[in-house]
Order: sequence, then C-alpha cells, then structure tokens
Amino acid sequence: MYTQQELSNLDRKYFEVIIASDYDITLLSRNTRHMWQLHSVELPDGPLIVLFHKHHVGDEYHLQKRFDGNLNRVIRSIKSHDKFQLNGRRPVKKRH
Repeated sequence: MYTQQELSNLDRKYFEVIIASDYDITLLSRNTRHMWQLHSVELPDGPLIVLFHKHHVGDEYHLQKRFDGNLNRVIRSIKSHDKFQLNGRRPVKKRH
C-alpha cells in the first residue's frame, strides 16, 4: 500500500499522473510517452510492487519487473528505462 507521502512525492514534472491510489499508480512518462502501472501487493513476507509497462496508450500492458515495496527504486528503474529508450536501443544482431 502506498502512503500519502509517497503519492504526494511523485515527480509530476517527469510523469503525468493518471491514477494515484492506495494500491495502484498509473504514470505516463512525459519523455517517452510510455505508460507504467505500479500495483502494490501486501504479502505476508512484506510488500511487493508489480510493474507493468506499455509503449503506446492503445497497447496492452506487459509485466516489466517485480520489486520489493520500495517505490523510489521502481521510479529509478522507470527513469533508467526511459534513458535507455531515449539514447536509442542497440539493434539485436541476427544469427545466420
């Protein structure tokens, strides 16, 4: 579950915040226009954040990664992904 402090500290200059509730956050990166959904799950051994991602609004989400309950770590991962996208992806070499 996200705290009110965490929700109020979301970087609104970097992200357009679509949803910010106790268990779900949906963000649109202003840089890449990628969509991110962060779902908070309370488990017996501690909180978990499941991160979903899509490249275009009309696409379906896919699982990106699971994190411990540290929202700051998730945000850093999203920004790192954006940096990778903005710097150009390296083409995958095809094997013959």
